[in-house]
Amino acid sequence: MGHRYAKLMFSPAAKALQSQGRSRDTYARMEQGEDYNYLLSDKEAQFIRQRDSLYMASVSESGWPYVQHRGGPQGFIKVLDAATLGFADYRGNRQYISAGNVQSNNRVSLFLMDYPNRRRLKVAGRLEFVDPDDARLQALLDPNYRARIERGVLIHIAAFDWNCPQHITPRYTDADIDRMVEQRLRELGVDPNQQ
Repeated sequence: MGHRYAKLMFSPAAKALQSQGRSRDTYARMEQGEDYNYLLSDKEAQFIRQRDSLYMASVSESGWPYVQHRGGPQGFIKVLDAATLGFADYRGNRQYISAGNVQSNNRVSLFLMDYPNRRRLKVAGRLEFVDPDDARLQALLDPNYRARIERGVLIHIAAFDWNCPQHITPRYTDADIDRMVEQRLRELGVDPNQQ
């Protein structure tokens, strides 16, 4: 089967466009051989644990796609095993668009971004809700984050892919900037604690 993400995402129409764009031969080779890119390695697990947000796409019953941003403290996305991610679903604007979409089609696509280092991990999977009284919810909680939890979310991974960094614009958090300034001050021989 080969690269699981390619097998799931490269539709006949996508393959035809790849042929027109002269990239099909390269991508066809990815689809050969043993299955890969469906079980997380330590590299993916570490990357995911360092994220403080994700983008999750789902599709409505009417066929319209929807993308939702999910955020929390760094590490709010839990790597439960090589094939399962999870996070606590904190109360937001209560539109419940994603929650409604996955009632009829539980397939979702995630983008996990590392803007400073221009890295992106794409994950395709099936979403399962965890009720508040389900014991599995405990593994998804962050005791230091004081938001109201409505339910837990499990993502059963079907495939993943690291994506090209070519057009990712670096973006930095305040903490990133503080670290860079502190490092630069130290390089200049200045004690950042004296500023």
